[in-house]
Amino acid sequence: MTAFRRRQRWATAGALALALLLVAVVWRAATEATPPLRIQRTLAAYVQLPGRAPALAWPRAGQAAFEVQGVGGITASGGLAPVPIASVAKIMTAYLVLSEHPLAPHSQGFTITITPADAADEERRAELLESILPVRAGERLTERQALQALLLPSANNIAALLAVHDAGSQAAFVARMNATARRLHMVSTTYTDPSGFSDTTVSTAVDQIKLARLAMRLPAFAAIVAQRSVELPVAGSVANYDALIGRDGYAGIKTGSDRAAGGCFVFAKRTTVIGRRVLILGAVLGQRQGPIIEAALSSAQRLGDSIAAALRVETVLPAGTRVLSASDVDGDRSTGSTAGALREVGWGGLELPLRVAFQSPTSALRAGERVATVTVGAGGTSAVSVVASRTVGGASLGWRLRHLL
Repeated sequence: MTAFRRRQRWATAGALALALLLVAVVWRAATEATPPLRIQRTLAAYVQLPGRAPALAWPRAGQAAFEVQGVGGITASGGLAPVPIASVAKIMTAYLVLSEHPLAPHSQGFTITITPADAADEERRAELLESILPVRAGERLTERQALQALLLPSANNIAALLAVHDAGSQAAFVARMNATARRLHMVSTTYTDPSGFSDTTVSTAVDQIKLARLAMRLPAFAAIVAQRSVELPVAGSVANYDALIGRDGYAGIKTGSDRAAGGCFVFAKRTTVIGRRVLILGAVLGQRQGPIIEAALSSAQRLGDSIAAALRVETVLPAGTRVLSASDVDGDRSTGSTAGALREVGWGGLELPLRVAFQSPTSALRAGERVATVTVGAGGTSAVSVVASRTVGGASLGWRLRHLL
């Protein structure tokens, strides 16, 4: 082979290798994955509604607390020291029974047969002037009837019956009550009996709101506490101690009263604010202005009505509020802003948390594309989309070539 032909062959091989290398470089540059956009939140963590805080009708004595579900946290007055709560303790008793034995809308649940010992226990409690439900040996009470007797005429003997049926003994049931209180972060609550008759069963208004929030999510509980009266096998017609039922949106929950506790009432009030249904949960403890049950009901009604009157819908974030910034690998930037106004129920001066949920990481955005969602309040019931202001992303050829090097 001549030197010329060898040089020609080497030149051809070199050109082919160079072409293959160029193809590989172009293929690698074209297929190199582009890193996702760098997205940073620019929106504040909290927003305060405009206007002055309302003058709410807090009780002059005792404790009180309330929560507007899905809007703000719990607001309290009168201190956080544990105090006796009397029959308000039965909220936990009912909550545990229904948690273990859920009731469908038309179901009656399990059945308890009254024994001679149960009848004797009712007579003993009546002599001690406890709140009781008349029962007779051989009588059969369904779960629903027992819960009605527990929550409306506030029967202590039925609290004991339910505790034994559920846990085998009152002591075991009380242990479950306290374990549940710890799990629900009711840090100032101690249960020593299932009815609240013991002065050592103590709690706070704040803790009872935490429990009421969950109890009212149980349809059977919410339905029972909203009843004005029921018919029971031996006792006949029994009325709810909650005289506010059915008035101005009041829908339960539980009264409690004795010498140590004074008048206590955990309440629920439904109201509508510009077409939006709202549930107010409140609690008043230690009310003693006159007959103690009436004192608790009156204090709760004044507080609940003043809260409802203070509620209004406010614009939390106007349309076009900047929420985030996004930048790509070439340094090009876009912003994300609210696509519309974000509005929420509240009152003047209320501070609400703002949460931003980003979409899945992406390497490019088109103008007008949704990049996140902003929600406001504890329940996150009000939300608005966040959209990109301009197209950004997709690496340039220069970045790809630099990245290869």
